[in-house]
Amino acid sequence: MKSFRDKRRDSRPRPARSEPARQRDTFAPARPQSRTGERTETKSADRQEAKPAPRVLARRDGVLPAERLPLILEVAPNADYALLDSGAGEKLEQYGPYRIVRPEGQAIWQRALPAKEWERADAIFTGDTDEEGIGRWRFPKTPLGETWPMKHDGIDYLGRFTSFRHVGVFPEQASHWDHMAGLIAATRRPVKVLNLFGYTGLASLVAARAGAEVTHVDASKKAIGWARENQEMAGLADKPIRWIVEDAVKFAEREERRGSRYDIVLFDPPAYGRGPKGEVWQLFEDLPGLTDLCRSILTPKPLAVVLTAYSIRASFFAIHALMRDTFAGMGGTVESGELIIREKSAGRALSTSLFSRWVA
Repeated sequence: MKSFRDKRRDSRPRPARSEPARQRDTFAPARPQSRTGERTETKSADRQEAKPAPRVLARRDGVLPAERLPLILEVAPNADYALLDSGAGEKLEQYGPYRIVRPEGQAIWQRALPAKEWERADAIFTGDTDEEGIGRWRFPKTPLGETWPMKHDGIDYLGRFTSFRHVGVFPEQASHWDHMAGLIAATRRPVKVLNLFGYTGLASLVAARAGAEVTHVDASKKAIGWARENQEMAGLADKPIRWIVEDAVKFAEREERRGSRYDIVLFDPPAYGRGPKGEVWQLFEDLPGLTDLCRSILTPKPLAVVLTAYSIRASFFAIHALMRDTFAGMGGTVESGELIIREKSAGRALSTSLFSRWVA
């Protein structure tokens, strides 16, 4: 749908594609592009580019879109993924056949399941949990491979243990994916989707399966490699997806100049990051300009623009106001709120991110 990215509180780095899976009890890959400060690859000083002049912005005329808020989009436990329990700063998740324990700073309550249920975990993330640090996975039972087969709604992909505690998918995004697929199917015409900061490609695969022509952009070559691997695994190699290694802002600027237009734009930027040539991204400084760009590259009859924000010290009201101002005069509705995962054990809600989306 990085950061990448403690995102929203759970630093979400975007894992990098690494060498073929092999049996071992720890995995410490090269630093991934992530969603929060994580979405950066190490660059030497001589490769960094000077930051271009900011986009000149002016408040748009026109009636503001209608609004719907707060909107809480919920992911419930299912056969592919379940948040089994949480508490004491950790979460117990089920990814297909595997139980995984990872840190969760927001889980300030107490666990609902007994200790024996947590002790059944197949993989436990340990060590440094800071977004800039390197942690490791411990496998209490059988050492697991670096990757393992997973599914989302019938789409096969690879889960992967990374040193930033992430596993290659953010399940809360399923609410956006389902909404997007519904828009594509209901339109009954060719639809072009742009997925900026696309990471491992599940949103792109969902869109392509629904019938859209997709352009997937990420600054990490490794992440793009992983996404292409997921396309092959999903049996969607024949679907029209362009995989592009590029800084998201630079790509959007070029599309604006070239007159390229999209019906749906997804963007999930990090709080801080660097592009492939050292371009610096600061969310609060750069988000208004990128949001404006996203409006400028829409088709005459667009469907939606979806913004997700992780690990930022702000209310969703901030990005809600930004989206309404940006889409003034476009009609439609701006819907904003939080993405949550509903826990299986006690039914508690774990909030993972803020979002705002304009829907025509």
